[in-house]
Amino acid sequence: MSSKKLSETDTALGYANNEILKMGVSFVFLVSVLGYVLMQMQGIPGGFTLAISAAIGGYMAMNIGANDVANNVGPAVGSKALTLIGAIAIAAIFEAAGALIAGGDVVSTIKKGIIDPSAINDSTTFIALMLAALFAGALWLNLATFVGAPVSTTHSIVGGVLGAGIAAGGFAIANWGQMSAIAASWVISPVLGGLIAAGFQLYIKRNIMHSENMLQAAKSYVPVLLAIMAWSFSTYLALKGLKKIFPMSFVDASILGAVIAIFVYFLSRKAVDKASKKNKNNRDGVNNLFTIPLIFAAALLSFAHGANDVANAVGPLAAIADAIQNHGVSAKAAIPLWVMIVGAVGIALGLLLFGPKLIRTVGTEITDIDKSRAFCVALAASITVIIASQLGLPVSSTHIAVGGVFGVGFLREYLRFNSAVKLHKIAEQHEGKERQRLEKFLEDFQNADLKEMEDLIKEAKAKKEKLGINKKDRKRLKSVYKEQLVKRSAIKKIVTAWIVTVPCSAALAASIFFLIRPWISV
Repeated sequence: MSSKKLSETDTALGYANNEILKMGVSFVFLVSVLGYVLMQMQGIPGGFTLAISAAIGGYMAMNIGANDVANNVGPAVGSKALTLIGAIAIAAIFEAAGALIAGGDVVSTIKKGIIDPSAINDSTTFIALMLAALFAGALWLNLATFVGAPVSTTHSIVGGVLGAGIAAGGFAIANWGQMSAIAASWVISPVLGGLIAAGFQLYIKRNIMHSENMLQAAKSYVPVLLAIMAWSFSTYLALKGLKKIFPMSFVDASILGAVIAIFVYFLSRKAVDKASKKNKNNRDGVNNLFTIPLIFAAALLSFAHGANDVANAVGPLAAIADAIQNHGVSAKAAIPLWVMIVGAVGIALGLLLFGPKLIRTVGTEITDIDKSRAFCVALAASITVIIASQLGLPVSSTHIAVGGVFGVGFLREYLRFNSAVKLHKIAEQHEGKERQRLEKFLEDFQNADLKEMEDLIKEAKAKKEKLGINKKDRKRLKSVYKEQLVKRSAIKKIVTAWIVTVPCSAALAASIFFLIRPWISV
């Protein structure tokens, strides 16, 4: 066997062994959860059902960690503000902290009010419904992670509850008005996140990146951006991350955020001035100023996500535990400490074992992300949630973050495309036969940043040379510029996964409900 073949075989075996190790650790975690609950519920009616539910809850939590957490740290990793290992460590710690510290003591048993719990009076049917929803949501997330598509964990569990609910009580049980609002979030979330991220990116380009002295401009504008970030993250954390510990109105949270923002503005002016002396007066030097803010953003977004989305894993499990212990269906269920620990550890473990794939998808496979763009995505995530919550709009944090990545990518594409159009129009007006210069000029243009493009266009216009590009070539070149900046294959895969999440999860849940209902007893 050739050395090349041996190398390929070793690589394949290494990958396989790595996957076997991951599966082994996952299996040990789930079996440990199952065994712990069995010991605690020994001799209690419904104990085995609760143990199985706990293991599935742990499986759901792992899939949330593998898929959803990537949105918080992916852009920071893609911009190289954080290494993959550093991002995973920060996210795991803060996700678990958010779940345990601010995850809450009580959770709604019917996520988002999408079905009417009063239509199900039988606790056994309710347990089967929630178990089917939990398992279906976890399976769908597992599949989405496998194909590399970041999807909404909330939509996954919503689809599961809807499908199992219809299987248990018919179509009349569903709140179709609420489902319409959730469907609207498929458009609202990414569009709003994308527009806000693109707006901040355009602000940075116009005021900093296109200045002759970038670092001098950064001294004026970066502290303002950091103050806005401080306000948005403080308000976001107060409204979402700490709402179950210190409930605040929007006004109170905004005032708190404003006080912190003022402090951060004056503090960051000195920090930026000091940092600017250590960096070169170019794009990389300006981008380095956003490194520390991005690390804070990844940590805070992870904390808020852990506080909010742990309910997707432990909510149905808490509902099952409540139904078994109280022999009835409740609108609200207390969350036992062990249930919260299962959720927190599961999310952290799923991120550690399976998170890198989705982190790379969000951070590098959609469009090129530098630190200023990653900063805009993080800022858009917090501001979009604040705006949407005050307007009563249903949004998905996953869709917002990925929409933000799309937003900065499409902005770059739009600006580059406009520059290409200008160049081709100038080319039509020029005279001459310098064909070799055409190839060199287009190569320089294709590899240029936005500022350099403008300079090349001015040069072409001043020299009045004919570049000789026909209409067919212009269209081909324009499509190349587009494809380079935002990958169309990634858009198709992700948007398709978003659209089918609720119906696929619902279909899975309905099938699982019919399979397990005869076997559930308490």
